[in-house]
Amino acid sequence: MQLGFFTMPIHPLGKDWRQSLHEDQEAFILADELGFAEGYVGEHVTDVAENITSCMVFIAALAGRVSRMRLGTGTVNLPNNHPAQVAGQIAMLDHLLDGRLNFGISPGGLLSDAEIFGNLDNDRNAMFLEAIDMILALWSQEAPYDLHGKFWNITTERTIMPDIGQGIVGKPMQRPHPPIVVTAVAPFSKGVTAAAARGWDPISANFLMPKWVASHRGCYLEGCAQGGRAGDLANWRVAKSVFVADDMDTARAYVSRPDSPYRYYYQSLLTKLKKNGRSNLFKEDQSMSDDEVTLEYVMDRLVTFGTPDKVADELLAFRELTGQFGTLLYAGHDWADPALARRSKILMAEKVLPLVNEAEKGRMEAAI
Repeated sequence: MQLGFFTMPIHPLGKDWRQSLHEDQEAFILADELGFAEGYVGEHVTDVAENITSCMVFIAALAGRVSRMRLGTGTVNLPNNHPAQVAGQIAMLDHLLDGRLNFGISPGGLLSDAEIFGNLDNDRNAMFLEAIDMILALWSQEAPYDLHGKFWNITTERTIMPDIGQGIVGKPMQRPHPPIVVTAVAPFSKGVTAAAARGWDPISANFLMPKWVASHRGCYLEGCAQGGRAGDLANWRVAKSVFVADDMDTARAYVSRPDSPYRYYYQSLLTKLKKNGRSNLFKEDQSMSDDEVTLEYVMDRLVTFGTPDKVADELLAFRELTGQFGTLLYAGHDWADPALARRSKILMAEKVLPLVNEAEKGRMEAAI
């Protein structure tokens, strides 16, 4: 199992924006130093708690500071952007990173973003599909372009001057394009199946109950079969909220105290998803009432914390439920205590991951 990083940070309201952005950058730099394989960052425009407004801009700011780790948009919310703009910026970003970019895409889940961009009442899934098809066409076709859809029309026929380069969208360094990944938040996600059939790979969200994460395995393999590709579970990524400390008392206190960044994160998500009619993501039993889905219920099932031994044991049990996946994405949270937050990530890389991989190696050898 590889270790990666995924952050859709939710910071306390009123926290200095500069401090939040600095700590978010430091989290990526530390992950790179610790040998994490890849790191993803989300984006939202209309949420002052989730205050990274552009994952592409954020990653560009890291281009000269992260030297080994692949970086990924997690995700570009395609209905909120013009496809030509995304195609050009992703192509440039891939070159800035010397081909170390993963292209994460989604229809976007924050309804206030959809409202401010004027697509709240649109079919955003249809917009998402049209946008990515146009982006891929811009990278594969030669100018001038002649792309027509329900939501966008793209052409440079009237203004192209190929002898000086005008009217041509640049292509990514990776050919035919950077690896495409999609986030999956629904149980038995049809989106995972459709994405896998197109050659894309999934990230299972850290706010989805483990039994529903497990459902993505079959969806992914089914999609690979539909697309005529080998179903390689090494390409399945799963995000998880984890906190590791040198002793149990410190771990428990940091996760459970009133100003815990983990409690704050899940309280915010729980409020949003209940309001948007998506509380089913937190329900192990779909017959549960929303009132039964409390913060304590969610925290107990979605946050793994403790000493390295305890965390490793719980992650092994989690993988027994989900089945094998290739990369565990350590979910980013606010650095309420920077020293403890940094220590957790160090312990995850230097203690927990070796324990997990050694245990799994032993299981494989015993099965032979």
